[in-house]
Amino acid sequence: MGPALLGTAIVLALLVVRTAVRELKAPGSARSEWSFLRDPTAMTLGAATGLLCGILAWALSGPAGLPWAVLAGLLVARINGRRG
Repeated sequence: MGPALLGTAIVLALLVVRTAVRELKAPGSARSEWSFLRDPTAMTLGAATGLLCGILAWALSGPAGLPWAVLAGLLVARINGRRG
């Protein structure tokens, strides 16, 4: 599970650094970039995606795939939160 957790931590860190750089260029942009966390539809779709990917990952590779399933759910919620 170590390499999977490290890989997802690196991807999440890249998203946070990207947000920080955009915040430096345009103050207040971080709030709008992470606003999907307050969108119930985006969070529901992200949770459903994370759950389905988590079940599939557990069946195929055990607990090693769970961090990637959580990251997939987060990215689906982020993309869906921007549709509006």
